[in-house]
Amino acid sequence: MLAKRIIPCLDVRNGKVVKGVNFQGIQDVGDPVECAAEYNRQGADELVFYDITASHEGRGVILDVVRRAAQQVFVPLTVGGGISTIDDFRETLRAGADKVSINSSAVKNPKLIAEAADIFGSQCVVVGVDAKRNGTGGYTVYVNGGRIDMHLDLIQWVKEIQRLGAGEICLNSIDADGTKAGFDIEMLNAVCDAVKIPVIASGGCGSLSDFSDVFEQTGATAALAASLFHFKELTVQQVKTHLKQQGIAVR
Repeated sequence: MLAKRIIPCLDVRNGKVVKGVNFQGIQDVGDPVECAAEYNRQGADELVFYDITASHEGRGVILDVVRRAAQQVFVPLTVGGGISTIDDFRETLRAGADKVSINSSAVKNPKLIAEAADIFGSQCVVVGVDAKRNGTGGYTVYVNGGRIDMHLDLIQWVKEIQRLGAGEICLNSIDADGTKAGFDIEMLNAVCDAVKIPVIASGGCGSLSDFSDVFEQTGATAALAASLFHFKELTVQQVKTHLKQQGIAVR
């Protein structure tokens, strides 16, 4: 059985790790390189940096963050936010990222997935997917941080992502995101049943049992969380200790 991965996610804005609190705006959490180094020390399997401003100006900031983090962190780095061209992929990988995550740009230009996989290898290409229930028993894909409904069926889209050559899918449930009520098990199972590439669970994690539940009840290969780690409610090591006690293989 492959070991399950625990992945802290760091949202970066203006060179700082930030997190929304109770939908009341954005709170600074700390320096992204210091945060990354701490999660590396705790035993994180990978780290995700996400440039939430995703602007041209912010791109320079995030690349500098990636360069500095890559010198101090010895686990794979995934970087996303505002990446829409092959040149963006190239610059991000050169800065020290191991993987590049695309979301809105993949929906708007699916050929980017195939081009990036062809040039850099599937292992470098992560496609983030934001989806929510549509009221008819299925799920619909959204872009631009979950604000724009693309009227695109989730299962059709993840099958297309796999066909185009992506190495991994990071599935974020808009319904569960921020609730701390647990991962969206039903949505994860629908996607894991539809594809063979690894699926990262994102959105809704609020407790140790949520981590074990997602691995016991779905085919997800990794679990991503942000607030739990940033606000020191849990450490990566506590999560891994709990998973081992539940008989779940971790690194």
